[in-house]
Amino acid sequence: MKKIKVAYVCVHNSCRSQMAEAITKVKHHDFFDAFSGGTETKPHINQDAVQTIKLLYNIDMNHTQKSKLIDDLPQDIDILITMGCNVECPTLPCKYREDWGLDDPTGSSIKIFIETAQLIEDKISDLRNRIENNTINL
Repeated sequence: MKKIKVAYVCVHNSCRSQMAEAITKVKHHDFFDAFSGGTETKPHINQDAVQTIKLLYNIDMNHTQKSKLIDDLPQDIDILITMGCNVECPTLPCKYREDWGLDDPTGSSIKIFIETAQLIEDKISDLRNRIENNTINL
């Protein structure tokens, strides 16, 4: 089966979208090719997000990922997930799009980052289940 290309986008590509990319790669690498990007970049991924992903999944995003623009994403994205930017979310051509409406945990406690990561993991699993059960047609 051909993997489904999923792109997680947000304005800065430094926190939620980066966590989603990492979680997808570790938990659903057999099903999705995961990417993330933003309309702007930050010099570094949010270090609280890095700490959270390292704690929960033993992945150091400082070594495996970097902040990227949406222009750096593949052109043939199947699914576009916007993270809930609370501003004008970036968009790309795709077969299916949804917004997850996640609050940005930046500036919050590590407990909030962990809750955000767990919510992202649940949403990714739900997305996969909906695809496998043909409730999302690509």
